[in-house]
Amino acid sequence: MNATADPPSPRPGTVRLTVGQALVRFLAHQWSERDGHRQKLFAGCFGIFGHGNVAGLGQGLLQAHAEAADAGYGPGSALGEHGPDELPYLLGRNEQAMVHTAVAYARTRERLQTFAVTASIGPGSTNMITGAALATVDHIPVLLLPSDVFANRIPDPVLQQLEHPLGPDVTVNDAFRPVSRFFDRIWRPEQLLASAPQAMRVLTDPAETGAVTLALPQDVQAEAFDWPEEFFADRVWHVARQRPDASAVARAAEVIRSAERPLVVAGGGVVYSGASEQLRAFATATGIPVADTQAGKGAISWDHPQAVGGVGATGAASANALALDADVVIGIGTRYTDFTTASHTVFGDPGVRFVNLNVAAFDAAKHAATMVVADAREALVELTTALAGYRTTDAYQARAAAEVAAWQRVTDECYHLGHGPLPAQTEVFGALNELMGDDDILINAAGSMPGDLQCLWRARTPVGYHLEYGYSCMGYEVPAALGAKLARPESEVVAIVGDGGYQMMPTEIATLVSERVKVILVLLQNHGFASIGALSESRGSQRFGTRYRMRNPQTGLLDGDPVPVDLVKNAESLGARVLVAHGIDDFRRAYAEAVACDVTTVIHIETDLLGPNPPGTAWWDVPVAAVSTLASTQRARAEYDEARVPQRRYL
Repeated sequence: MNATADPPSPRPGTVRLTVGQALVRFLAHQWSERDGHRQKLFAGCFGIFGHGNVAGLGQGLLQAHAEAADAGYGPGSALGEHGPDELPYLLGRNEQAMVHTAVAYARTRERLQTFAVTASIGPGSTNMITGAALATVDHIPVLLLPSDVFANRIPDPVLQQLEHPLGPDVTVNDAFRPVSRFFDRIWRPEQLLASAPQAMRVLTDPAETGAVTLALPQDVQAEAFDWPEEFFADRVWHVARQRPDASAVARAAEVIRSAERPLVVAGGGVVYSGASEQLRAFATATGIPVADTQAGKGAISWDHPQAVGGVGATGAASANALALDADVVIGIGTRYTDFTTASHTVFGDPGVRFVNLNVAAFDAAKHAATMVVADAREALVELTTALAGYRTTDAYQARAAAEVAAWQRVTDECYHLGHGPLPAQTEVFGALNELMGDDDILINAAGSMPGDLQCLWRARTPVGYHLEYGYSCMGYEVPAALGAKLARPESEVVAIVGDGGYQMMPTEIATLVSERVKVILVLLQNHGFASIGALSESRGSQRFGTRYRMRNPQTGLLDGDPVPVDLVKNAESLGARVLVAHGIDDFRRAYAEAVACDVTTVIHIETDLLGPNPPGTAWWDVPVAAVSTLASTQRARAEYDEARVPQRRYL
């Protein structure tokens, strides 16, 4: 009989663990801190196991849990639910959705806490790429752990491996590189000692944060190594509030003091910095009106005297009228997307100048601005002091107030149209705006709804408006509701999702149910794409391909009867409680019932595909075919050429 030698003992001062076990333990001991408040950096790990991670990282998650349970940790234990080396595990149903959930959690926690996400090799991992892009576009921290090919290359090509003939070190996970703020592939265990701290640095850097990817070859995950014990010591990552350079503040104040018609554009950076109080103080002291972006809505309450509403392509007429005449635009924590600038047409003053307060120099430099590179809260405090004695004229403030009052009348009309036979979606939004509490969370992401919400929604607090409109990803809403509720269980979380977005990613209803998490999902069914349908019509493409219809044998087009898809039964089959509302009064009744319920509830309501929608007051650059045989396209091209005349670079 052949004897098997015992493995050698670990060296003194080290602990022998696999890479999977070590990574779990390392992540469990990472903390973040800001303003004296400390929290675990990772609330847990979402995962879907396959052959690429089940015996590596999956085993590490199991072992950490088992060891914690053996030590007396668990639900109801005086020691706590989770052990110090444990990373709580949650099972998702779709890899992209897991990333969305982690993003929504991190956003709700002001980017101070997030989740890790693990997936198996091949399609499981590449399914996370869209979520990675969304996180990086929105500057939201999430740690992605895609499984990878064998480092030893013995079984090549392993199941689900894409071979690259020109380089065996290239795998499908290299597609994460352009959508990640940090990327590494851990070919050897000891590489983790250098790369894991680098990953944490990026996750906790307000200017650099986004998706961080550590690709893990599946054989390396299971490989043992003698890890230095200090690698697993608690480490606190201090999220600094960068103070502005005094000379930069002075330059910014000089520009603002010269302004007669200044306008603030408040972006997501104000919310993530927790700078709402400072923004209100700045606006009150200076009388400068404050417009908001999708990410910045709620940074100042809608009824603050200086609040003028959303700005840009889908903004309120009040904000856009002031933007058109503004001689100085003060961007605070904004990236100036094309929706914010209305494709470079909304800021119309020929001599308009920009002052940008941003923690990222890349964004602070946009539009040839006077730059203040700093944390939004710190910059606002110092700029308010530097502007002591400055205040906009009474006439300008009166004009802003009049513009707001006029738009609020429009909002009231949109909220209470009495449209029939099916209600307009704006009436559903109006009911929710009146029924939801100040600290309840509204979630949405794509289609026509974000545009209507940006110009109409009366946000009262920074937590209450959660619109993902950087990547505008259909399917974000349901998994995001899970993430937001995990981050803020005391809030009622309401996700509005259209039938298009729902059909892309309803899967996390099952995760909500299995985790016993209660949210409210408002499912608007209009049997098509309201936003793109309207855009198609306005650009001369006649709503082609934007309705859910059966293929018509006579025309060969999708213009037959409605497709017999039953979304109510689908949601029920995933475990949700479903209420069907017929009209707005019935919707109000259903919402009250959903609030009183303690399980995930879907409220289904049919709305009119054709609106009516709020009146548009700005433009969005979507090019129209320059030549066409269609009269509708020819007319649209002429309108397009006229509409882009005001378009300019801000130099």
